[in-house]
Amino acid sequence: MIHRLEFEETVRAALREDAPFGDPFGSAFTRAGRGVFLAGAEGLFCGGPVAVEVFRQVDPAATVSFPEEGTRISPGMRVGEAGGPLSSLLRAERTALNFLQRLSGIATATGTFAARVAPYGTRILDTRKTTPLWRALEKHAVRTGGGRNHRFTLSDGILVKENGIRAAGGIPEAVAAARQAAHHLSRVQVEVESLEDAEAAVAAGADALLLDNMAPAQVREAVARFGSKVFLEASGGIRLENVEEYARTGVPALSVGALTHSSPSLDISFELDR
Repeated sequence: MIHRLEFEETVRAALREDAPFGDPFGSAFTRAGRGVFLAGAEGLFCGGPVAVEVFRQVDPAATVSFPEEGTRISPGMRVGEAGGPLSSLLRAERTALNFLQRLSGIATATGTFAARVAPYGTRILDTRKTTPLWRALEKHAVRTGGGRNHRFTLSDGILVKENGIRAAGGIPEAVAAARQAAHHLSRVQVEVESLEDAEAAVAAGADALLLDNMAPAQVREAVARFGSKVFLEASGGIRLENVEEYARTGVPALSVGALTHSSPSLDISFELDR
């Protein structure tokens, strides 16, 4: 689940962006009305608590309901209801839909990836490649779809990537700097692009490796050589077409940036009763 404190300011900013000086047309309709949210495609529903907050901020007297997060939906299915002054429904609908469509799209894409690798026990992870200020929401959508969250922020853990290695002057130097800077309970993960770099990172004392843009055969060899020594994660170029091939290598985790930066929105609409 996700707590309201994680998104109420994002909702407030979105409403201000959409109608900074109010809605001159919609505000003319003050009588009560009702409407329904309808799915236009198959997928996993996500974002209900966020949409509820949209309506709450527009009009605390509005009533709104949605199915549980992660509910499988299909075209034509009613996926929510809202009632209240028509002015409030018109004011809230677009912002609520933006959240629902985007988050349901991420949950749906994640669910497809997770289903492909489920027989192998492989974890699907997200990345920090998220929409600015939407990270908590998009990572919630990944969890809803059956994925796992990688670190939320730079403060959560140390992942030494290519530019960090260059800044430090090499892999051993980067690991040493990370150890000096890290809390004693923190793990140090190093991004490597070759088996030679992987060997160097393990020798330098890395706790985990991110195998970046390696072919499945290379990942399989890395699992054989280093899997008993450090945690392994593969990333880069992983798509639905090849994710099962990567899972068969035995690598414990696959991180997919596309979950949050490229997933298409799911078709959901809102229609007022006549």
